[in-house]
Amino acid sequence: MHTPPFPPDITPAEAVALQRELAARVIDRDDFEASSLRTIAGIDVSLADEGRAAIVVLSFPELLPVETVTASVPITFPYIPGLLAFREIPLVLAALAKLSAPPDLIMIDGQGRAHPRRFGIACFVGVHTGIPAIGVAKSVLCGKHEPLGEEPGSAEPLVHRGEIIGTALRAKKRTKPLIISLGHRVSLPTAVRLVHGCLRGYRLPEPTRQAHNAAGHGVKGAGPEPKKILLPPDFGYGSMSRNMPDQDRIRK
Repeated sequence: MHTPPFPPDITPAEAVALQRELAARVIDRDDFEASSLRTIAGIDVSLADEGRAAIVVLSFPELLPVETVTASVPITFPYIPGLLAFREIPLVLAALAKLSAPPDLIMIDGQGRAHPRRFGIACFVGVHTGIPAIGVAKSVLCGKHEPLGEEPGSAEPLVHRGEIIGTALRAKKRTKPLIISLGHRVSLPTAVRLVHGCLRGYRLPEPTRQAHNAAGHGVKGAGPEPKKILLPPDFGYGSMSRNMPDQDRIRK
């Protein structure tokens, strides 16, 4: 479970093929007992320099700290939009291996089904580990949504090629909406409900907000952002959303 399901020298073309293959294994319904949910793990990754994954496990619904772990692993896969999971998966699995017990559910900073190939990092982690997973992204990768109201809790479906792939959720006034999508074994309505239930006045839900801080985001001297490699259109990246500026569309 803690070994990446691909070789370290996987090519971009092979990575795209693997995403398409594994997307069929995603369970898009509630496949867990919500009443038995006791812990939620927030996961975030900082990709500066060596790379660092942080996992913060909180009790649910109290959202009290249970455990925090981090892991650093050299990054070998290039920075390619839509394939960031292949940079992050080794880091995330290394951190998961350090937990004293697996969490009941995962919230990860990144996309789930809200991905051109319907297989973002939340799907990848969920399918590989079997743990229910939710993607909580900070921007749109693909698709469009209607304008949201300014009040917290305002939400609109995210639609791509006629399919609802996620929900845009306003978590805090005067901030950009979050993009919530199912990762594995969680329906979209339940994913939105759980993320909303983990909000405590910040833009991010507590599990990923605390993981974001533990991963060292915003630390001075973290180094420049890696050079991006753009894939040709036939890689299936699809039409990008016009909701966000170009630099904000590049996400997991």
